[in-house]
Order: sequence, then structure tokens, then C-alpha cells
Amino acid sequence: MGHAGGLRLTRRGRIVVLVFLMAVTTTLGAVVVATTGEAAPPVAEAPMAVVRPGDTLWRIAARELPGRDPWVAVNAIRELNGIDDYTVHPGQELRLPAMR
Repeated sequence: MGHAGGLRLTRRGRIVVLVFLMAVTTTLGAVVVATTGEAAPPVAEAPMAVVRPGDTLWRIAARELPGRDPWVAVNAIRELNGIDDYTVHPGQELRLPAMR
């Protein structure tokens, strides 16, 4: 029977292919480990605040995020909670930006 035109590799060629495949496998493994190791914390761990009677976003920002620029904190709270205006209601739960 004749050879059907397949690729024939020398011993050196097989070693080169093997080393290449090992490098690709190692790289993919490292990417998977790095990706899973840097995962963001679950949303359930995000800091929360409950709006008290008489609270405003400004008061919540000052109380819950001391030391941060109140304007930046208020806008971050609005963005995280999908608040279009500046209205909050007693008992409302608000996600807070993570402290940095």
C-alpha cells in the first residue's frame, strides 16, 4: 500500500510540536487560573445602607462614606442604585460604592 500524502515528521519535528503544544497548554492554564483568581466579589458582599426617616443622599454619603467627596459619593450611590433624581425613601436599601 502507498502512503496517502500525510505529513511525516522527523524526531526533531515531533519534539518541536510537543514543546509547542505544552507551551500552549501551560499558557491557557495560567489564563484560566488568573481569570478565576481575580474574580470580583459577589454582589451580596457589597456594602448596603438602609434609608432612615429624614435621610437624603447627602446625609447617607456623609454617614456611610466619610472622608470621600460628598458629590462623588452621592453620584456613585445614584449610579449603583439606578436613581435618576435625588429622592430616597425610608426603608429603601441602597448599595454603596466600595471603600478604597
